[in-house]
Amino acid sequence: MKELAVDGVPVTVTCRVLKLARQPYYRWLDKPVADAVLEESYRANALFDAHRDDPEFGYRFLADEARGAGARMADRTAWRICRDNRWWSVFGKKRRRGRKAGPPVHDDLVSRNFTATGPNRLWLRSRATPAIVST
Repeated sequence: MKELAVDGVPVTVTCRVLKLARQPYYRWLDKPVADAVLEESYRANALFDAHRDDPEFGYRFLADEARGAGARMADRTAWRICRDNRWWSVFGKKRRRGRKAGPPVHDDLVSRNFTATGPNRLWLRSRATPAIVST
């Protein structure tokens, strides 16, 4: 919006077209980075420095190291920042148990096709004999 103001377009017109209120725009001009965002970036820098020095430790140890460096935060905040930036411990990361099924092992020799004809009804079609199963 600063570029439009330099080109001669008034701020009120720009805010009206973009459906923004003028007061938050001027508040943003006065302080483009919020205090909370700035504080979180300092915390993330402290955690990253601790993680770079000791990548084998988890978020609790990183939070202790960051607190020792002067960044005050709770363990939960350290966990959230580490999770968002994917700073995991080298050890102890659990493997995923639920994997997607692979390709079928054998050909479908029975050729069953399960389709529902209505609620609580199952139409079972096979080569041998069609049967309707109700529940």
